[in-house]
Amino acid sequence: MPIYIWKGKNTYGEKRKGELEAVDQAAALSQLKRMRITDPTIKEKPKDILENIPIFQPKITGKDIVVFTRQLSTMIDAGLPLVQCLEILAKQQSNTSLKRVLLEVQNDVEAGTTFADSMRKHPKVFDNLYSNMIEAGETGGILDTILARLATFMEKSMALKKKIKGAMTYPVICIAISLLILAIILIFVIPVFQEMFTSFGSELPVPTQIVIAMSEFAKSNMIFVILGMAVVAYIIKKIYNTEKGRLRIDQMLLQAPVVGILIRKVAVAKFTRTLSTMLQSGVPILEALNVVARTAGNKVIERAVFRVSDAIAEGRPIAEPLTESGVFPNMVVQMINVGESVGALDTMLEKIADFYDEEVDQAVGNLTAMIEPFMMVFLGGMIGGLVVAMYLPIFKIASVV
Repeated sequence: MPIYIWKGKNTYGEKRKGELEAVDQAAALSQLKRMRITDPTIKEKPKDILENIPIFQPKITGKDIVVFTRQLSTMIDAGLPLVQCLEILAKQQSNTSLKRVLLEVQNDVEAGTTFADSMRKHPKVFDNLYSNMIEAGETGGILDTILARLATFMEKSMALKKKIKGAMTYPVICIAISLLILAIILIFVIPVFQEMFTSFGSELPVPTQIVIAMSEFAKSNMIFVILGMAVVAYIIKKIYNTEKGRLRIDQMLLQAPVVGILIRKVAVAKFTRTLSTMLQSGVPILEALNVVARTAGNKVIERAVFRVSDAIAEGRPIAEPLTESGVFPNMVVQMINVGESVGALDTMLEKIADFYDEEVDQAVGNLTAMIEPFMMVFLGGMIGGLVVAMYLPIFKIASVV
């Protein structure tokens, strides 16, 4: 809806001004009349020239959605109508992208569309998990409870992602710094020593010759090396975007010596947490499994969960296809089997998720502890090797003298 800038006087004759949203100028004037503004002057606010260019719009983060979900849950629990809640939350949004989305959702709800279907029109903001749980909340008349569960689930998921990013940040930064130092030494430092060594007139040691050859290669082909790395990264990305390529790469990641264990634990924690939240919210298990599969983030896990869904549709218990998948640990399968047997599957899944959250914490700590000494040895060996190689000719001359 367009935004109008207005000026006028209140009932005390004091000058007032502000902005409001309305369908047209007549609707804006009606709002001002209800606000008891006299002698109003109104004009439409000029549109931002960058408004329709997505790259210049603020990004809607997970934290924005969590805050919105918490606030909406509290307001609905207090008895406010959904349309009014959406209007209030939209007006107080500092993120213009989320504000625009909430206003569109509000208009759809006012027009008679369900809240869940209104959100499905914005899949980049509200994913399948979110909209399906909202639908379950609307159907069961427990929208405020579902929103509170959603917010808690999203907070725990964001905390899990933060742990993984934190574990990966340190080695990535160390590798980037080490490559930068190596490039600077090879391109700028080694040539200085090379000019000095040419005046010696004697044959250089083999390590020094290797380092000089690396320096000459770096100076002559650095652009091609960078382009080659970019091409390789592009090819890997293209392969990963294909069905078979992504499946193969995800299989390799799961089978990796150290990282694979961490990825598997994260996948189990995410699977059990998501499925537990959806079952507690009243989403049917087959529908919940389909949503969990699409949000798994790993093609191997996704296929395994879809096979579980097909098996349950055939009347089999959930534990059997989980065992056959070979993806989930035996302890997880046994606990799920017990939970299903006693009719407390959602509770058992939540306990497994809590346990694996702690397992991920421990795995991240172990990975960080392993990476630190490895990176120290790598950096020390690389820099130390270059320094020793360049000083070998000087040591050789000193011994001759």
